[in-house]
Amino acid sequence: MTDTPARLLSLLSLLQTPREWPGSELAERLRVSARTIRRDIERLRELGYPVEATLGAEGGYRLVAGAAMPPLLLDDEEAVAIAVGLRAGAGHAIEGVEEASVRALAKLEQVLPSRLRHRVGALQSATVALTRGDGPSVAPGTLTTIASAVAGPERLRFAYEAGDGARSRRLVEPYRLVSAGSRWYLVAYDLEREDWRTFRVDRVGEAFATGARFAPRELPMDPQEFVRRGLRGRQTYVVEVTFAAGAAELPQWLREGVVADAEGGGGRGGAGGGGTRVRFDSGDAPEWLVARLALTGLAFTVREPAVLRDAAGALAARLTSAASAP
Repeated sequence: MTDTPARLLSLLSLLQTPREWPGSELAERLRVSARTIRRDIERLRELGYPVEATLGAEGGYRLVAGAAMPPLLLDDEEAVAIAVGLRAGAGHAIEGVEEASVRALAKLEQVLPSRLRHRVGALQSATVALTRGDGPSVAPGTLTTIASAVAGPERLRFAYEAGDGARSRRLVEPYRLVSAGSRWYLVAYDLEREDWRTFRVDRVGEAFATGARFAPRELPMDPQEFVRRGLRGRQTYVVEVTFAAGAAELPQWLREGVVADAEGGGGRGGAGGGGTRVRFDSGDAPEWLVARLALTGLAFTVREPAVLRDAAGALAARLTSAASAP
C-alpha cells in the first residue's frame, strides 16, 4: 500500500479495534515494512491520536483514551448502527442528551453515503419501539433538518399546525432547538410576522432548508427562558395528584413538582396523609395528561382540578368497558 493517506486511514481503522496489534501483524496487513509502520504511528500521534506502544516480545500498538477525541473511522455496519440508535432516541426528549444527540445525528446523516442512508431508513421503517416515552413523537428527519438549518444558518420553510388546529406555512430564521420536559421546541424569527416565535416540533411538517443564508439576529433572552415564558403564557391549570409511591419512583417530569414525599420528610411540607403529593402547572388537554399519569404504572389520586378528575373517571370507564367486553 503505497498511498500514504489511504494507508494511514487503514492503520487507524485497525487500531480502533479494541485490541493490541503487534507491529509485525500491522506490517503484514498493510503490506509494508515494520519501519513504515513506526513512521505511520508517529504521524497519527502528530494528528492527535493517542497511540500507545508496549515493548517486548508480546508488545504492540493500541489506541487509548486521550484528552480530546479525534475523528473516528466507522465501517458501514457501525455507521448504520449508530445512525439507527440516534434516530430511535431522537424522536423523544431524553433528559441530559437531547441537543447533543440531535447534533450528532445531523452530522452523521450529512456525511452518510446514499447507500447507507437507504439502509438506515429501511431498518428504521421495519422496526417498532416497545416504549414510546411520555411525550409526542417527532420524526427524526424533521429534527435533523431543523438542526442543520440552525447550524447553517439557513432559512427554513415548514407547514405548522397550531394548538387550535389552524394550519399555516412558515418561513423562519431558526435560532435554537430546545428540549423542555417531553417536547422539542424551535425558537425562530418568523419573517412574515416579523417577530420571535416558539414552535412545537411535533406540529412541524414538510420542513426543508431553503439554502438562503442569513446573519443570526440577537434573541433578547436565553432561548430556554424564551420557551419557558411562552409556555407560561398559555392557558394553564394547577394539577395536584397524590401517588401511592415514594418520590424516587416517579418519572423525572413529575419529580420536579413533588411537594410532599411519602418516604418521610421530603418535599416542601409533611406527607399529609400518606403518599407523594405532586403539584404543577399544565397546559395539556386533561384527557392527554391523565393518560400520561396512568402510563407511569403507579396508583394515584387526582386532587385537583375537577376537569382532570372527570377525565380520569371517563378513562377508567372506557378501560373497564373494554376489559369486560365478551
